[in-house]
Amino acid sequence: MTVVVTGASGRMGRTVLDLAAERGVKTIAVSRSETADADTACHPEDLPAVLSEQPADALVDFTVPAASVEFLEACVDTGTPAVIGTTGFDEAELARIDRASERIPVLRAANFARGVQALLALVREAADSLPGYDVELTETHHNGKRDAPSGTATTLLDAIEETTDATERVHGREGRQPRSDGEIGVHVRRAGSVHGEHEVLFAGNDEVLTLTHRAESRRVFAAGALDAAAWLHGRDAGQYTFSEVVEDR
Repeated sequence: MTVVVTGASGRMGRTVLDLAAERGVKTIAVSRSETADADTACHPEDLPAVLSEQPADALVDFTVPAASVEFLEACVDTGTPAVIGTTGFDEAELARIDRASERIPVLRAANFARGVQALLALVREAADSLPGYDVELTETHHNGKRDAPSGTATTLLDAIEETTDATERVHGREGRQPRSDGEIGVHVRRAGSVHGEHEVLFAGNDEVLTLTHRAESRRVFAAGALDAAAWLHGRDAGQYTFSEVVEDR
């Protein structure tokens, strides 16, 4: 199996390359700087030509939205399945991903940790079982993360809103701001080298329930992305989810 790893000199890219090597997966690294850990390295501008000469089974992307959609175009041109772990896309970029999925298989996920899939299921169950309870979400990531709230937090918020009447996202509180019905409190922390922690709190009826997931290493995301790449290879064009990978393995 051959996997293209974009952003190969970044923290997630290096982690994906390291884990791929451990698994015996051949890689094509894509980076603007030199990356010594891959079998082959190329500049982003050279990716279409490289893929034309060296077909890959899938691309794994953890970069930034603008770069991600450009890499996706190269995948479309060469028929390469794409696994996207980048978050923070705007509406226009999401539309480009939608169009690409009409030509190739695309799996986009905010989080590739299997435990987060379990957390999503538990949050939906709790929200359905505890109507009227106050809901607060807190997420913490390293101090270099760009988007806030995180993509995982947004996915959790979507799941809560699908199951409850709470639809107003209140980001932090300051001064006189009493809680009102229908709110979901959202709190974002950026500090140190935290890999990712998400907590959903339900409070009411003189009780508190908290559901928490903490990633202790980036390897958990890299492992999930490589699992997704293997699963996606050979699929028909369309959009897929990481939950399908987890359910199928």
